[in-house]
Order: sequence, then structure tokens, then C-alpha cells
Amino acid sequence: MRAIRQGMTAALLGGVVFAAVLGVAQAGDLAPKVPIDKSKGDCVLPGDQMRKQHMNILMHRRDDTMFNGVRGGKRSLQACLTCHMVKDETTGKPVTIESPKHFCRVCHDFTAVKVDCWSCHKSVPEETATQAMLKDGKLGGTGSMFARLRGFVQGGAND
Repeated sequence: MRAIRQGMTAALLGGVVFAAVLGVAQAGDLAPKVPIDKSKGDCVLPGDQMRKQHMNILMHRRDDTMFNGVRGGKRSLQACLTCHMVKDETTGKPVTIESPKHFCRVCHDFTAVKVDCWSCHKSVPEETATQAMLKDGKLGGTGSMFARLRGFVQGGAND
């Protein structure tokens, strides 16, 4: 009787392990689909690599922006928002991070990971007031605000 019970327990445990391995193998099929506008070109990395490395890319880009004044380009947060934005069906405007349809929330809700990007950054692609003023020439020159501030601090001309 004891041998039968041990055999049944082993079989049950083996079944659970097999189901777990099978579930992990098929997890790629369960992962949420991130919307992307292919008309803007390819993403920085293929989807499977982006899922694994996007945080490193964002942190590296953050450092480039904060310490070197590098803004814009294909790896900018603005570029991510532009290519991956989801529009509301009724208003036609991009959804904000409050919507469960926001492209960041699609995966982060799925994986139960909270992000704090949106405490400082806008969650929709939008021209900033500074960018608009630079385009309109209201800030008295061209170039990034970082470059202008660096020129001022170094005592050079604001060019």
C-alpha cells in the first residue's frame, strides 16, 4: 500500500513538473503583444531581445541624456512613445499611463512590475514646451538646453 502511495505521489509530482516545464516553454505565446507602428521602421532590437534588455537601454540612455546632453534619436523615450503609442478608440488621442492599454502597462501589468518613469516623464508622445519654443526661436538660439547651459557655465557664448 505504501509503495502504491509513493508511486502515485511521484507520478503526480512528475506531472506537475512536466506541466510547469511545458508552461514555461509556451510562455512566449502567453506574453502580451506590444503595439508597434512599423511604418516608422524597425525597433531598436527584436522583440525577444527588447523584452530582456529594454531596462538597460533606458538606463544607458538616461545617463547619456543626463550627463552628456544627448537627446532625441531612435533610442529616446520619445521615440519609444511615438512608435508604440495606442490611441483611444473614442477620442483618437494617445492613451496615458493610466490606461491599461498603454504599451508600457501591457507588459508591466502582466509581469507585476511597477515603473516610476511617469512620475517625471509624460506617458504620451508630445512636443514639450521647450521644444516648441526652440522651434519658434523664442529661446534665442538653437541647440539643446544642456548645450546652452554648458556654454553659459563655461563662460562661452550661448551658441
